[in-house]
Amino acid sequence: MPRLFRDIDGAPLCPSGSVVCIGAFDGLHLGHRALIRAAGAAARVRAVPLVGLSFEPLPREFFAREQKPPRLVLPRDKLQGLAMLGCDAVGLLRFDDAMTAMSPQDFVERVLVQRLSACEVWVGRDFRFGHKRGGDPALLRDMGRTHGFSTHHIDDVVCEGERVSSSRIRSALVAGDLGLAARLLGRPYAIGGKVVRGAQLGRQLGYPTANLRFGGKTPALSGIYATRVHGVGDAPWPSVSSLGTRPTVNGREPLLEAHLFDFDGDLYGRRLVVEFVAKLREELKFDDLDTMVDQIHRDAADARRILAATPVSPDPFPAP
Repeated sequence: MPRLFRDIDGAPLCPSGSVVCIGAFDGLHLGHRALIRAAGAAARVRAVPLVGLSFEPLPREFFAREQKPPRLVLPRDKLQGLAMLGCDAVGLLRFDDAMTAMSPQDFVERVLVQRLSACEVWVGRDFRFGHKRGGDPALLRDMGRTHGFSTHHIDDVVCEGERVSSSRIRSALVAGDLGLAARLLGRPYAIGGKVVRGAQLGRQLGYPTANLRFGGKTPALSGIYATRVHGVGDAPWPSVSSLGTRPTVNGREPLLEAHLFDFDGDLYGRRLVVEFVAKLREELKFDDLDTMVDQIHRDAADARRILAATPVSPDPFPAP
């Protein structure tokens, strides 16, 4: 794993210089990957570390605390993805009241210059930063001339005639178009997490599940899915999964419940990645548990049929 830092201030992390790429990086889609690849190539030429710089929570989450907008990936998966893409250090800076009050000039001087000794800074074309989003790539270029770094951006990455963006992927997931989401991401959509204990109702109903929480974030999709679980055996394990609030049992917090077909073992505490292959239906509230179990039987049969006809994909979040 790369070195992780959360604080704006502190000792210089890259005293010999660095190349920094900045973004929300929610999803690490094809556009993000192109930006990071370009920055990584520059870092190799200069023989300095590549730093991936992002924020947690994401700014749009911070400003919408009452109804958090959907997230594509959790912080740990973002960290692992940035490592996979070649980042030597990752900053998930704490986005809080102090950060929102920081001027663009202070951000450049304290983070990019003093903390990271940036030689080059790579951003998206529409990048904004600092108090009231007052900073943009033009300001970065002007300040770079003073502080000795250059600023670069890449052209938009286009897929099927439109710009690749996290919002477009979220819309595809809401619509159940997992194929489009996968094409924009460059990999199947997946959620990773550690298996936690639940109420064990699934076990009582004949469908034990591995339960993953979404870390207080809002997932970008909900419903019942044909899935594959990575991290159990040598190959992805076929499964059927529910992601939602479980209205039949009066659940509240979003929970991902994956039933692994023909599996017998203890997964508590294991880190798994659930790959979403196809959407079966929306989450429903049933009148009673017997009716719900009848539907689960049909969902499991549908998932088995779909998975048998769908080629297996590589691990969406391979270890770096």
